[in-house]
Amino acid sequence: MESPGNLAAHRLAGRPPSDADVDLYRRLSADIAAGVAVVSTSLRNRDYAATVTGFLSVSYDPPTMLVSLYAESRIGEAVEEAGVWALSLLSGRHQGSANWLASPGTPLQGLLAQVPFRRGPVTGSAILDGALAYFELRTVSVHQAATHLLIVGEVLSMGSDAPPGEAPDPLIHFGSRYHHLAP
Repeated sequence: MESPGNLAAHRLAGRPPSDADVDLYRRLSADIAAGVAVVSTSLRNRDYAATVTGFLSVSYDPPTMLVSLYAESRIGEAVEEAGVWALSLLSGRHQGSANWLASPGTPLQGLLAQVPFRRGPVTGSAILDGALAYFELRTVSVHQAATHLLIVGEVLSMGSDAPPGEAPDPLIHFGSRYHHLAP
């Protein structure tokens, strides 16, 4: 007899996932711990920003990163069209901003009015004040993957806006909730 884990893998082999498979995947993948960041860009004098957990460092030489954005989202379309963007890594004190920018249906006009930020020196994209690290990027490739765009960017500028002497407290997403590493 196969274990439940093997049955789940077998059920998906060679056929489209059912609603139950999608629900199981959502539940299991929520247990992948991930850092939390905000992706932002400007397009036609309008700011776009969203909270993300699907991002990673691709290469050190040249510095390259990747972000996964829902293809039909405003941020996905804006980042793809603008060709430049910023990624701000969030600390625990950014949880309110993370919640706001992750909320469906946030207004496009004044989206960043309640989020303290500054403009990146190269792209002009929003960089959240106090970000543990920030990266400004130029898109070098876009890949469609299921319902998402995998956007690969070359780093144009990077740094940290974290206050000196403040202990790092990265915001972590795990089990469908935010967590902090600092006690």
